Amino acid sequence: MYDIIVIGSGPAGLTAALYAGRANKSVLVIEKGAFGGQITLSPKVENIPGFTALSGNEFADKMVEQVLAQGADFESEEVLELKPTDEGWTVVTDFGSHEGRTVILATGAKHRTLGLPNEEALIGNGISFCAVCDGAFFKNKTVGVVGGGNSALQEALLLSELAAKVYVIQDLDFLTGEQKMQDLLLAKDNVEVMTGTVVSAYLGETELTGVQLHNQQSGVESALSVDGLFLAVGMVPQNDPFAAFADLNDYGYITADESCTTKTTGLFVAGDCRTKAIRQVATAAADGAVAALAACRYLDN
Repeated sequence: MYDIIVIGSGPAGLTAALYAGRANKSVLVIEKGAFGGQITLSPKVENIPGFTALSGNEFADKMVEQVLAQGADFESEEVLELKPTDEGWTVVTDFGSHEGRTVILATGAKHRTLGLPNEEALIGNGISFCAVCDGAFFKNKTVGVVGGGNSALQEALLLSELAAKVYVIQDLDFLTGEQKMQDLLLAKDNVEVMTGTVVSAYLGETELTGVQLHNQQSGVESALSVDGLFLAVGMVPQNDPFAAFADLNDYGYITADESCTTKTTGLFVAGDCRTKAIRQVATAAADGAVAALAACRYLDN
């Protein structure tokens, strides 16, 4: 039986495993995808303290190596269910089960995509989800933002300070973000809003060169050249298997504050899967440390 089982291996989960290992706890990290989480999709990252620039894969490799040095075990499995036991938890996966005294949920939140052909190959090669992370790479270039809610408008406003031209592409006939943000955006000379329009295809094989657009009213198809495209059509947290033990808000995020505790004793949460205002590498790592130390206190007591 492990002292702590961490579900998810993004910056939150790996930081939790690091802190737990340094506290002499036995740790298992379970990850269904790539070890390192979504940051592995970023070809270049410049906002991680201590590094001028490195790729997401490099950063993930460094974190995994650091956690392995603390004696943690890793399993590449998908968690299907949690079962409480007298001694803690049984974590049921698609390959079997694991026993742990405590569990830290660090499952993250997956960016919603458009589901178009070749999308996966272009993520990190022109398609991005974070203007704070990647906006500087498109300075004085042409970019598009897909979406019309607050997140999309925030992305577009930030990009308008960097890019030469910003297209906001919204499938509805109107923007849904706050009116004040709309007013700020529409006042920008380098921003053009295209409502009633959907992206129907990506242009470019290995690097995004543009998008195919479909006007829903006229039915007209047109090509738009862009250097980058930022998708801001929502996030999908991966919390359904844990809903019986952690309260979820209307959007599926685990309701938890900076203490990283849930309603269930011995179950903790860290990173993008919980309710929070800012979802960045630095805040995910902070959550991981807080959750691990809370789990350690629980075990020690």
